[in-house]
Amino acid sequence: MSAVAGVEQNAPGGAAERADPKGDPFLRTRFAVPVRPTTFLRRDRLIERLDEAGRTPLTLVEGAAGAGKTLLAADWAAGRDGPVAWLTADTVGQVGGMFWAYLLEALRLCGAGLPEVEPPSDAGRVDPATLTRLATALSARERPVTVVLDEFDRVTAPEVPDQLDFVLHHAGAGLRLVLVTRTEPLLPLHRYRLAGEVTEIRDAELAFTPEEAATLLKLHGLRLLPAEADALVERTRGWAAGLRLCALAARESPHPETYLKEFEADRTPMADYLLAEVLKRQTPETQDLLLRTSVLDRFCPDLANALTGRLDAEPILAGLHRANAFVEHLGHTWYRLHPLFGEILRAHLHERAPGLEPELHRRAAEWLRDSGSLTETLDHGAAAGVWDFTAGVLVDDLAIGQLFTGLRSDELAALFSRMGPEATSPATDLVRAARELARHDVDRGLAHLRHAEESLVAQGPAEDATDLAAAWLSCALLEAVVARQTGSPGKALRAVAAAERLSNRIPADLLEKHPELTAQLVAHLGSALLWAGRFEDARTALASVADASGGAATELLRADCLGRLALIDCLNGWTGRAERTALAATAAAERCGTPQPSGCGVGRLVLAAVAVDRDDLASAESLLETVDGSESVLRDPVLDAGQVLTTARLLLARDRTRAALRAVRSSVPAEVASPWAEACTTLITSDVHLAEGRPEEAAELLRSLPEDQPACAVGAARAQLAAGRPDAALDLLDRAHPEERAGPAVSVRATLVRAQAAYRAGDPAATRRLLARALHQARRDELRRPFHEAGPWIRPFLAAPPLRGLAAGWLQPGTAHPEAASAADDTAVIVEQLSGRERDVLRRAAEMMSTEEIAADLYVSVNTVKTHLKSAYRKLAVNRRNDAVRRARQLRLL
Repeated sequence: MSAVAGVEQNAPGGAAERADPKGDPFLRTRFAVPVRPTTFLRRDRLIERLDEAGRTPLTLVEGAAGAGKTLLAADWAAGRDGPVAWLTADTVGQVGGMFWAYLLEALRLCGAGLPEVEPPSDAGRVDPATLTRLATALSARERPVTVVLDEFDRVTAPEVPDQLDFVLHHAGAGLRLVLVTRTEPLLPLHRYRLAGEVTEIRDAELAFTPEEAATLLKLHGLRLLPAEADALVERTRGWAAGLRLCALAARESPHPETYLKEFEADRTPMADYLLAEVLKRQTPETQDLLLRTSVLDRFCPDLANALTGRLDAEPILAGLHRANAFVEHLGHTWYRLHPLFGEILRAHLHERAPGLEPELHRRAAEWLRDSGSLTETLDHGAAAGVWDFTAGVLVDDLAIGQLFTGLRSDELAALFSRMGPEATSPATDLVRAARELARHDVDRGLAHLRHAEESLVAQGPAEDATDLAAAWLSCALLEAVVARQTGSPGKALRAVAAAERLSNRIPADLLEKHPELTAQLVAHLGSALLWAGRFEDARTALASVADASGGAATELLRADCLGRLALIDCLNGWTGRAERTALAATAAAERCGTPQPSGCGVGRLVLAAVAVDRDDLASAESLLETVDGSESVLRDPVLDAGQVLTTARLLLARDRTRAALRAVRSSVPAEVASPWAEACTTLITSDVHLAEGRPEEAAELLRSLPEDQPACAVGAARAQLAAGRPDAALDLLDRAHPEERAGPAVSVRATLVRAQAAYRAGDPAATRRLLARALHQARRDELRRPFHEAGPWIRPFLAAPPLRGLAAGWLQPGTAHPEAASAADDTAVIVEQLSGRERDVLRRAAEMMSTEEIAADLYVSVNTVKTHLKSAYRKLAVNRRNDAVRRARQLRLL
């Protein structure tokens, strides 16, 4: 009779398994290395880790149920040269003597041969002398024996871990112990770790990588694209059993690839596996906690207690985590369920307790309101359907502005879109108003806003209701939004003044928590003032937001304000400064991770306007294509007018005068007229008349514009000159002094008017002197458009020295800088001159910098770099970056 049989006959209660392991198939399975299935995937990285583990006395393979622990250990053990004793512990570890009897039998069966060690005669205990003889015998071996103890977490005899530690310590190099377990064993692991005598392979390493998952599925006859494999691994967390069960179920599906992307976890074999292997092994209290917390993305003991109504969550959660029961520890007492386990538990909860989920969401929302994040509170409040509560939380937290420019604006809009008309409170009306205004429906937004204000007034005047201060402050913010969208600076000023009064009754820490609220108020005011032409006041307001550091919450507003500051510079003719600020705006918007042109629409319009002034029409068109005001939550008359005017200027530059006229006549509704928008519209219309040979109509049209405005004065002077009245033109310029009061885009045009007047007066010396001044003024910003607008009379002057040198390399097509002109390849004709920024990009491309590196080096966006490259390719008549660099070098442009 074998040692095992003898022990089991002496086991408590007299229960014994079949005595002879050689003749009992069930008994033999405890000692047999498990057979790997035909679809098993050998993972070399883990085999190599186990091979390395041979240099440490203890190896720990710890992971959740189905993590692939046993098959990994079996695959490794099957390839070992020396003796390997395998024991699946399961129930034999409930009694100390029985455990050691089975372990000695495993050693005998693997050929370790330890005849001097007798098995324990008592199933309930083992003689210390037996353990000493075992350790001594193992230490005397020339070749170590490897012992793999599978399912060690089921060894419940409390003395076994200490006994194993004793044998392992005294066996020296003769024993290598591998524990395969769901839970951390009660060995003194700290001592082994400190001495470097333990190798640990845990869940994170056991998880399949996307590449391994794709290979595993291929073994099952399934093929996944890399992105699909990434998504499947993300959902399963690389859980081995989950992937295999998915593969098996997918093979039975008529559309396997679709199944793998869209399977419902609760309707798969995984559900049966997890419910049987994890949930049903738990106590009723633990099962109840798991089911209730399944409605949460994350939870701590106090939150779990709020859902269960008990006070035992802390030890239960700690125990579940230690047991690798698909409860992940996030740190700082917070936990979460494995995604698939959570899906299955929620479905199980729905079946076991229908109707309980809304109540659990309500409890979670109430607990989180005081102790958790705003996002989670809103999500659970919405899931519970308690809309008065949920809207109230948003308003009381001063977070209603996040519906406009917050990082969750789209999510919040979708969340509150589920709110039905039965929810009636000032807060729900304010949220409805914000949603409508975010969609630019001013009429409906105002209707909800007025209803909310009426309800609040019924509860008490704004100046008396301290507890309603947050709601009234939200009203002020929405009033500012309306003022911005309708172009009403007076309304914006009143809204900001009301907000300042209300802020005194709001806790300072709450205001600090939401820097976007104050930033939005000031930004809306600045935009309304900009529309009204109050540039200096607008600059002060916009700059205060652009210069502030409010983090991610205000980055989108910063981008928008930078774009509007750039527009002010552009309208005043400061092209270079406008471009730099607009590029900063687009870069800030891209840092937010929001789709273009959210937050930088005005900035991109400014870049397009600059491109038109540089006669880089392809770049201007590309930039305009990216701007769609209807997609931006920051849409207002400034953005709409900017889009209309820039489009009209581009069309006019392409000699499409009729289309330009139609574009500029597009209506931009606003409560207050914008002097600069009206002036620009009139100037473009006048330019159409000039282009079509009607100078008198152009001059008459411009009589209504204020002559003290530099751009208006220059436009009127051009019309007077075209109408044959050079003295009137010069008189206009002398009174307005545009060369002194405006930037190059205006001053260059003024100087060209003076030069043309001198040309008509027959004074070539004065003409050349004035043209030289214009060239000097325009060269830095490469303002080519004013020279094209001047007409053909200018070409002979620019073609002759000394002006040819000033125009070379940036204005005259096909010319290089004077010192390189003789060396240029005459066959390499450039149809349209490269802009300075395009040359900057090509210089860096010639240095083999990537698009991302060029963008970082120039402090611009990746999209901007691509736009410049595309334009350079067109101008150089090439299709690739290398060809563009080669062609530019031939032309001596680099």
